[in-house]
Amino acid sequence: MESAATGPQAPARLRTTPSWLLTQTAAHASRLVAEGLGALDARGYHYRLLAALDEVGPASQAELGRRCGIDRSDVVAVLNELAAKDLVRRSPDPADRRRNVVTLTDAGGRELRRMGETLDRVQDALLAPLSTAERDQLTRLLTRLLDHHTGR
Repeated sequence: MESAATGPQAPARLRTTPSWLLTQTAAHASRLVAEGLGALDARGYHYRLLAALDEVGPASQAELGRRCGIDRSDVVAVLNELAAKDLVRRSPDPADRRRNVVTLTDAGGRELRRMGETLDRVQDALLAPLSTAERDQLTRLLTRLLDHHTGR
């Protein structure tokens, strides 16, 4: 059941299951986000860490990893990339010299805004067939599902 215009088609009984629809939509959303951020020479982890620093202020590398759900070794690698672009600054924690405190720089704040604008355009492209009310409803429903399954 494949045509040149539509490509492969899953069986109808699968195409009507919420789990399949969520998975397929998530894969599409992930690709759009990767393309959008990639055009800025950035990745999702960059945005997550910069956004966390913007929301909560300076934090240790370990705290950022926990807050963003990123493995400690990945946090270090991503922070190295961000520091090389002067988007974050790492300095020893005055209370514990074994830890680094990470701070968002002014350039990091500007880059975060630029990335946010790109992600807004990605959301618009992803949700193009939905009205504003439908977008809000979808967001509320997905939040409710995620909160339920993550115990929030």
